[in-house]
Order: sequence, then C-alpha cells, then structure tokens
Amino acid sequence: MRDCRPILLLEDDTVDAMAVKRALKDLHVSNPLVRVANGEEALVYLRDDSKEKPCVILLDLNMPKMNGIEFLKVAKADEKLKRIPAIVLTTSKDDQDRVGTFKLSIAGFVVKPVDYIKFVEAMRIINLYWTLSEQPNNERESTNEKLQANTAGGRRQC
Repeated sequence: MRDCRPILLLEDDTVDAMAVKRALKDLHVSNPLVRVANGEEALVYLRDDSKEKPCVILLDLNMPKMNGIEFLKVAKADEKLKRIPAIVLTTSKDDQDRVGTFKLSIAGFVVKPVDYIKFVEAMRIINLYWTLSEQPNNERESTNEKLQANTAGGRRQC
C-alpha cells in the first residue's frame, strides 16, 4: 500500500488471521498489521491517541463480544473514526450482511475464498485498490505531516 500506516485486522480466528498475514507478506505489503479479536478491542485501539490510526480496516463479521456489524455501527457514527475505510473480509455470503454493511458505508465486501491461491488474489486486489485509491486532500496532508513528524529526514520505511 502506498500509505505506511498500519492495517487493522478484526479477526477472532487465528488461522484466518495467519492467512491474512501470510498473504500480505507474499504480496510484499510492508504495512504493519495490527490484529484485534473483536469490535470492542478495535474501538479501544482506535480511540487510543498514542496508537497510529490505520490506513484501512479489514474486518470479519462473525466475532464474539462485538461483531463486525456492531463495530461498524459505532465506528461509522464516530467523527474521528468514520473516514477510515473498512473492508469486510468474511465467509458470509448472506445478502443481509452485504446490504447491512454497505448501509454502514463500508468500502468493500469480500467473501474469503477457501483456496489460499484465490485468497492471495483477493488480497492482491484489495492492496491494488488501496494503492491506486486517492484520499481527500485534507486526509492526505494530515497523513503526510504525521509521517514527516515521525521520521528522520521525512522518509519512512513501511
């Protein structure tokens, strides 16, 4: 991804989280991956001012405590969080889940392929989209300012 900020992964299943991590590594995506197991943990992370906000959120829908839809309802109602793009990465093929999450302003809905090669391809497409996607100028400027403040000489390796 062009943006060096972390990717936030909401995933309670360890095997699925390892697949995401492995796919990102195979695709040479160098953004840090931050994993939380549910929506409550995600909100704690996102509201912690000492943590860098992610460039994108990848989330499962079926999680304990606070599921993906419950998380989206809270995050998209929060002025500080609502602009962070969120992509649903789930096994659910339920039309209600698709409609419900798009009503909550998600950026995409991807059904996790079972086959690893197809999963990597899905992750490649997500990565390509976010590499090519343009943020609004005010978001990009504040990101660039933070990156320059956090790095020597204005350069940061992801």
